Amino acid sequence: MHQEKRLPRNGKEGFLYGTIISTLTVLFMTTYSIIYFTGEFNGDIAITILKTLPIIWIIVMLIEPTIFGRIAEALTAKFTQPTDSFNSKILFRILFTVLGMSAAMTLIADVVINGLHSELFSNWLLNWPRNFIIVLFAEVLVIQPIARFFMVKMHETQDKKDTANAKVQS
Repeated sequence: MHQEKRLPRNGKEGFLYGTIISTLTVLFMTTYSIIYFTGEFNGDIAITILKTLPIIWIIVMLIEPTIFGRIAEALTAKFTQPTDSFNSKILFRILFTVLGMSAAMTLIADVVINGLHSELFSNWLLNWPRNFIIVLFAEVLVIQPIARFFMVKMHETQDKKDTANAKVQS
């Protein structure tokens, strides 16, 4: 039976795959957003980014698998058929995950960086569409392909070990 090499095969691999995607996304979007809103990059901005990254990363690692990942899986199953291609299923999964995560993280990141303030909702309305488009393209074109490449390489290594072990045992 053919096993998909581009996606995780078990929970441990799923955690690693999600960690790669979340880390790259948080690194990219946090850096982008802070530089965008400050309009510059210098030592103080770099320190702000470094202080903010772990907080945002922990939040993402908690809400993606427990909330938005599950919703995205359910919606992907609803809008695709078992016979649909890998690419169509992965694009739906990315779309639904990015839709939910960008909406939530636009609001959460504003609170983390600026605290609760009276412009929170209006900032969200202004910033979320841009964040959604940026992270959607980043996920489809860069972040997800990197994570899938890592999975392929990991599975190829595992398959070689399994083949070598099977030859030794026979």
